[in-house]
Amino acid sequence: MAFELGEKSWKLSLGDGQRAPSRCTVAAGDTTAVLTAIVNARARCHLGADAPVYRCYEPGRDGFWLHRWLTGQGIANLVVDSASIEVNRRAGRAKTDRLDSDKLLSMLIRYHSGERRVWAVARIPTPEQEDDRRLHRELERLRQERTAHTNRIRSLLVLHNLRVRYVGGRIWTHWWSRQRDLLAPGLRAEIDRECERLALVRQQIRSLEVQQERQVRSGAHPGMALLAQLAGIGTGSAWTLVRELFGWRQFRNRREVAGCLGLAPTPYAKGTSEVELGISKAGNRRCRWLMVELAWSWLRLQPGSQLSHWFNQGFPAPASGCGVSVSSRLPAVWRSRCGASSSMARSPRVRYSSRES
Repeated sequence: MAFELGEKSWKLSLGDGQRAPSRCTVAAGDTTAVLTAIVNARARCHLGADAPVYRCYEPGRDGFWLHRWLTGQGIANLVVDSASIEVNRRAGRAKTDRLDSDKLLSMLIRYHSGERRVWAVARIPTPEQEDDRRLHRELERLRQERTAHTNRIRSLLVLHNLRVRYVGGRIWTHWWSRQRDLLAPGLRAEIDRECERLALVRQQIRSLEVQQERQVRSGAHPGMALLAQLAGIGTGSAWTLVRELFGWRQFRNRREVAGCLGLAPTPYAKGTSEVELGISKAGNRRCRWLMVELAWSWLRLQPGSQLSHWFNQGFPAPASGCGVSVSSRLPAVWRSRCGASSSMARSPRVRYSSRES
């Protein structure tokens, strides 16, 4: 059984691989209708009530609650990566919910017939692990809102040739108290409301940052505390890496880490032509962006490490994109350090020597 999840309705394709699939449409979130469709499909395929049911769907707005509900009903479910599903490569191809659900069903049959590499199966976090991601993701959204409010205030001021470098703080308050009477009442009131929203966002950001700092420094998460002690990695970076990556995923080597972050190379070799297309950019984009930023911090703050020596020898005049080569190797180093001994915690800011890394 394959689901094509929509906002208002779900399209179901059900079959046993021998008959043409049966299709039905149920209201979004109607789990009773889903169980009824399974009973009807078993009867159509002449299967017993205890026949196993295999199901798949693509992740989307519904998240993983449906996977957990199906697992609780005794249904083996797979959440598959949308980018790994085969598509018709013609320039003009038909795309409907029915065709998508039928394609998912055919690939599900191939998967359970032994073709395990037909697609990529997503790893499902526990509800607790999923809830742990909320704080830093909310913090990310609040920082974007702060930037939006600041840019809006600057844009409104430029309408009257008023330019300010910083918005917020005592300098801004003093400057605005002298300039606000020069503006029209409507514009002045709009900027005041923007300032109120900006102050609220900044207050929430400070509250979340304090909460984040307190949890990291408390030692409740040893791996997070160890990462935060490295020179070049702050509390927020350590928090994001552990919550999004190292805290719930298990990796066997650095290639798996690079593949999960989308930092793996994408070679294009056809005939005598060999071209490197750059990194794959698949996987967790938050950690990928963070890793590229931290790679340059590592080169600046850890110049004596073996990784920095390798980079300086290979890229004597580095360009802006060369930091990706370092970012693809850093997670493997930090992954091993998350389980390191407590001797690392004795140094307030750890620096790697050429022998350590």
